[in-house]
Amino acid sequence: MKKLAREAGEETASAALSLMLCGRVVEIDLSLTLEAAVNGLPMANSLIYAAARRHGAVLWTQDAHFDGLPGVKYFRKP
Repeated sequence: MKKLAREAGEETASAALSLMLCGRVVEIDLSLTLEAAVNGLPMANSLIYAAARRHGAVLWTQDAHFDGLPGVKYFRKP
């Protein structure tokens, strides 16, 4: 949040935090880890992607690692 506040301002950072608080915390268990191990992404990205797929979420990102994957909305960084 510090980086967002520094780059976009306190108001934007506060709004982003409010939106994040509406989210769900997903436990990293053995089955999620095994799902993540086979998708070919770097470790943290693979867990994020596996969790999104498991919960039927659309993953919105600017990380090029996810470009072209099913269930991902990828937007290039400006």
